[in-house]
Amino acid sequence: MRNKEEFYDITISKTEILSADYEECKLIGCNGGKSMSGASFTDCIFENCDLSIANLHNVTFNNIEFIGCKMLGLQFQDCSHLLFSVRFEHCALNMSSFYDVKMKDTEFSKCTLKETDFSQSDLTNATFDECDLHLAIFEQTNLEGADLRTSFGFSIDPELNRIKKAKFSMDGVGGLLDKYGIIIE
Repeated sequence: MRNKEEFYDITISKTEILSADYEECKLIGCNGGKSMSGASFTDCIFENCDLSIANLHNVTFNNIEFIGCKMLGLQFQDCSHLLFSVRFEHCALNMSSFYDVKMKDTEFSKCTLKETDFSQSDLTNATFDECDLHLAIFEQTNLEGADLRTSFGFSIDPELNRIKKAKFSMDGVGGLLDKYGIIIE
């Protein structure tokens, strides 16, 4: 087990990181490489890392904070769902997938989530603060109590998703009516 260590500019898949558990560690400027499969992270911070297209098979993310990270095309549904808890700030998560992932109370702050798949995920009480959700997929998604007031670019069908008590701004209401092809001025 690695505890309270800092790692700078390493390629995660080329280190012993895959065979150990990491608690309260900080990874700065690191690269995910091709695979992070089997790694376990608890109470860790990833800052300015590029984890794009890394294999996340059976990776544990328990109370993890991602800050300023590039995370394109990641398949979060492949992670261990046990204790899955994450927070994203200033991250690029375009073309990633959270298909069928339970993410209650998750916070996305100032992130780009273009073409990201949230189908069948549980985003109860999640916060999307100033996020770009252009072409993000919401289908059979639980967004009850979620806050999307400051986000933009989303198209969410209220008939295909659970949105009871979700919060939207007046500017964002059009994203709930897209399927009707009406013009809101």
